[in-house]
Amino acid sequence: MYPAPDFESRICPPEHLAERIATLPRPLVFTNGCFDILHRGHVTYLAQARALGAAMVVALNSDDSVRRQGKGADRPINTLADRLAVMASLACVDLVTWFDEDTPIARILECQPDVLVKGGDWAPERIVGAPETLARGGSVHSIPFEHQRSTTALLDKIRRL
Repeated sequence: MYPAPDFESRICPPEHLAERIATLPRPLVFTNGCFDILHRGHVTYLAQARALGAAMVVALNSDDSVRRQGKGADRPINTLADRLAVMASLACVDLVTWFDEDTPIARILECQPDVLVKGGDWAPERIVGAPETLARGGSVHSIPFEHQRSTTALLDKIRRL
C-alpha cells in the first residue's frame, strides 16, 4: 500500500481551521472561489496572491454553494473533495478549506487574514470581508487577469467539440 500524498494534510475542515491557522506564518493571505476546473488563469492568480504573504489559505465553495451561483445545472463539474485535493496539491497553497454559505465571510473572520485577495473581476470595495480586513490594518487586493481564461468558456469549448 502506498502512503497518502503529503498534500492531503493541507485539506482542513472548517471546524479545525482556527487551530491550523495558528501554525501558519504571517502575513497570511486569504482567497476563495469555486476553482471547478483549474486552468492557467487560476494558477497564475493563485501564485500571484501567494506572493503577497508568507502563507495562503484558499476557501472553496461547497458543491451546493457553487450550484446557487447559477453557473449551470451541471456545475460544479468536479466535486468538492476533488477540488480540495487539486487545490491542496499546489505548492502556493498552504491550507485549503471550504464554506457552504453564499459568501466566505465566516472563514475570513476565522482566519483574520492580513491580505485578502480576489481576481480582477472583483472591485476591492465589493470583496466580501474587505471592511473587516481593512479595519484590522490588513490590505485588500484585486489582481488583474493576466490570462483571459474561465471555466465557463472552457466548458463551452469542450461542448462544441
